Amino acid sequence: MHRIIQTAVTLSRRNSSSNSRCFLSQPQVAHTQNSIQDNNDILTPKMPHFDYTPPPYSGPSSAEILKKRKEYLSPSLFHFYNNPLNLVDGKMQYLYDENGRRYLDSFGGIATVCCGHCHPDVVEAIVNQTKRLQHSTVLYLNNAIADFAEALASKMPGDLKVVYFTNSGTEANELALMIARLYTGCHDIISLRNGYHGNAAGTMGATAQSNYKFNVVQTGVHHALNPDQYRGVFGSDGVKYAKDVQEIIDYGTSGHVGGFIAEAIQGAGGVMELAPGYLQAVYDSIRKAGGLCIADEVQSGFARTGSHFWGFEAHGVVPDIVTMAKGIGNGIPIGAVVTTPEVAKVLTYRNYFNTFGGNPVCSAGGLAVLRVIEKEKLQQNAFVVGSYLKERLTALKEKHEIIGDVRGRGLMLGVELVTDRQLKTPAKAEILHIMDQMRELGVLIGIGGFYGNVLRITPPLCFTKEDADFLVDVMDYTMSKM
Repeated sequence: MHRIIQTAVTLSRRNSSSNSRCFLSQPQVAHTQNSIQDNNDILTPKMPHFDYTPPPYSGPSSAEILKKRKEYLSPSLFHFYNNPLNLVDGKMQYLYDENGRRYLDSFGGIATVCCGHCHPDVVEAIVNQTKRLQHSTVLYLNNAIADFAEALASKMPGDLKVVYFTNSGTEANELALMIARLYTGCHDIISLRNGYHGNAAGTMGATAQSNYKFNVVQTGVHHALNPDQYRGVFGSDGVKYAKDVQEIIDYGTSGHVGGFIAEAIQGAGGVMELAPGYLQAVYDSIRKAGGLCIADEVQSGFARTGSHFWGFEAHGVVPDIVTMAKGIGNGIPIGAVVTTPEVAKVLTYRNYFNTFGGNPVCSAGGLAVLRVIEKEKLQQNAFVVGSYLKERLTALKEKHEIIGDVRGRGLMLGVELVTDRQLKTPAKAEILHIMDQMRELGVLIGIGGFYGNVLRITPPLCFTKEDADFLVDVMDYTMSKM
């Protein structure tokens, strides 16, 4: 990511003179057409109407915030665009800057906002719980954590029904890796190249992208060949990729392993969906070697893929441990590890304690998220709108040579950009220009992949077909003017 951002800042400085242009009318104006004419008689996409006007903003300016950020916050913090956005308001799938300008949020806070920004049901649950009891400790009883755990367990297959709450996805994955090692008595973990699982000691070891790894001790992790359907040597043949895991077990370990961890769709890795048949074959090898199978659902969970509630379900497997965060709280800092009663016993051998995990406020908010997903049929919406969006993006690929691949499920989609389709040369500079121009037109989109050349589309699950049309039209318009 550091490599991606450094390139982004450099390119943004080149384009800073164009940042003042604005093609869109004010958010309060009702739109009756899908496009307007620009000075070159090219149709400029026009944002769908949305019946909301944010209250006036009277806080510090972007320049003032940036000055404080540089002075008081870690220099490791980075931002998109040379002129960073100061976002002050959000409503469902839209965000608003300090001037009241509306943007279509196609990134969802990195696949985090699932119900929509400031969803009234989630906000109400958080506020009501905060007014009554903000925090105590799990050493006392409280219904919020118990009710949420019960509801979460009801969404899991098989015997996955014991929940440990954490504060983030990194923390959830750290705990899952420790549980696997404790249960099996083996230290060796196998993860995938190109995967991302967090930035703490254990999870940094499991992560397999140099962009995210510091030069610190990281032991006991073997990184297997990634079942990459776009750039991989075996194409979409998941079983052939899975043989590498068996070879790691045979030649790189004692023959026994602690576990295997993987995302069903690699998020930071560029929305890379694992090849069909891969997980089934790997889970079989891992279990024969005495290991546990861990599904990292931090990004692909909570109905985002549309076809299933959890990403791993599309592969016909049932893990031994499932980790989650992001969408679990719609922006609340909460994560979780779910496992079986038998595996869960290992944490009773010593004192395991988490001060904030499952606190009443986060638990109340998380339960509200689950209820909204069900009540508003957001999984079905993710499937319908996501399928429609993917079809439109695939059609756009036929028009623009720069699009090398369109992939993903539901509302977790990736568009890989290349300068040469045969060589699959990453379009590193071009993607940043496109990202910047899409922002000017009112669309916020993510970026990812090892080379930083994949547009990441992970919007709130309330995204509509009209939003999808606007997103694709803006992308088309931007690419047509390059």
